[in-house]
Amino acid sequence: MATTYMTTEELSGRIKYDARTIRERLKDSVLFEGKHYIRPFGGRKILYIWEAIEQDMLANAGLSPISIPMANGGVCRG
Repeated sequence: MATTYMTTEELSGRIKYDARTIRERLKDSVLFEGKHYIRPFGGRKILYIWEAIEQDMLANAGLSPISIPMANGGVCRG
């Protein structure tokens, strides 16, 4: 299986979030280095790994309608 690497702008277009939101709110809170993105050659450039992001998005899509998000990132399922 081939891995799809994307820039912040490309990811923004795919998940319909503003690039600034991805950089400031999602990166390092729900998107983690080594799992969801890499810094090739130790540089500043960030490349997101689409397959890992898509897998996590789909896994979280099956939450029950009465799920309550918790501050630590968990979910309370009433």
